[in-house]
Amino acid sequence: MPEERVRRMFLGGNTFQGFFSHYDYILGQKEASKIICIKGGPGTGKSTFMRKIGLKMLDLGYNVEFMHCSSDSSSLDGIVIPKIKVALVDGTYPHIVDPKNPGAVDEIINLGDFWDEKGIRKNKTEILKINKKTKKAFESAYRYIKAAHIIYQDNEDIIKNFCCNRGKINRIAAEVEREMFFGQNIATHEGGVRRLFAGAITPEGYVNHLDTLIRTDKVYAFNGVPEIQIQHMLEGFKTRAVQRGFDVEAFYCALNPNKLEHLIIPGLGTSFTTSNEFHSRKAEGTQDININDCLDTGDYLGIIERNRISYRQLLATAIDHLSLAKGLHESLESLYIPYMDFNAVQECYESTLKKISRISSKD
Repeated sequence: MPEERVRRMFLGGNTFQGFFSHYDYILGQKEASKIICIKGGPGTGKSTFMRKIGLKMLDLGYNVEFMHCSSDSSSLDGIVIPKIKVALVDGTYPHIVDPKNPGAVDEIINLGDFWDEKGIRKNKTEILKINKKTKKAFESAYRYIKAAHIIYQDNEDIIKNFCCNRGKINRIAAEVEREMFFGQNIATHEGGVRRLFAGAITPEGYVNHLDTLIRTDKVYAFNGVPEIQIQHMLEGFKTRAVQRGFDVEAFYCALNPNKLEHLIIPGLGTSFTTSNEFHSRKAEGTQDININDCLDTGDYLGIIERNRISYRQLLATAIDHLSLAKGLHESLESLYIPYMDFNAVQECYESTLKKISRISSKD
C-alpha cells in the first residue's frame, strides 16, 4: 500500500460524553460529488465493502482517507477520496447517518437487502440477549472514561490555578504566532474548519494515526501535561488562521471531544501537535516546545502523580469493558454472517465502484 497517499483518522470516539461523532465533517454537502451511506447489520460486510473501494482507488492513483472505528480500530467507519469529493460512510448505530440531500448528493446502500431475514430471525432470542449485554458493556466503559476525565480535570485545575506561569506561556504563543502569520492579513472570507479525531480509546487501547496526518514542512510539537494551556494556544492559532482565510483541520482529544489537540494548516504548510504519553509525532523539521518549563508543581507534585495513577487505572478498566463489547459484537456477527448473500454484496460493490469510476473519469 502506498502509505504516502493514505491518511488515517477516526470520525467518532468513546469519550467522557459517551460516543461522540464528527460525521458531519467527513465531507461537506456543498463540495461533495457523492456521499454513500451504507446501512446493514453486524457481519454484513460494511467495513470490507468500504476498504475494497478505498484500496481500488489507491491502485488507480488517488489519495484516500480511511476513517477507523473506535469500537474496533481494524474496522472502518468510512472512507474519503478527496480529489473526486466522494465519501462512503457507515450509517448504522451508534453513528446514525441519513441522507441530507438524497439523490443530489447522498445515496443509500442497504446491505440488509442481501440477507436471509427468515434465517436471522431464528436467532432472535440470542441476538436480543447479546445486544443487551453489549449495551451494558458500553455503559460501563463510558462511566469509567467519565471517571478518568474527572481525575484528569483535577490535575488540569491544579496546574492551571496553582502551578502555571501564564506570562511565559503567553510569550511562547505570541512568538509562534508572529512567526506563523508574518505578513498575513485578515481575509475578506474566513477559512473553513474540519473537525476529526487523530486517535481514539479503543478495545485495543489508545490508538492514534498522527504519523499519517502530520506531513507539513513545519511542525510545532508542544510537550506538557496536562495540556489545558496547549489547548488554549491551539484554539488561538485556529481562530487566527481562519480569520486569514486558511482552511484548517482540527483534531480533538479522544477523552474530551471539546479539547483541541492537533491542528493542521495546509495553506501555511504548518502543523501543531500535542505530545504526551499517549501520542507524539516526531517528523523532520519538528520544533519542540516544552510547556513544562512554564510550570512549578512544587507542593502539588504528589497529588498530581496520584491522580495520574488513578487516571491510568480507570482508563485501563474502561478499555477492558470496550474489549468485552467488541467480543460480544463478534458473537453477534457470527449470527448474521451465515445468512448473508456475499455474492450479491460483491455485485453491489462492483456496481458502486463503476459509479465512482464514472465520477473519477470526469476528474
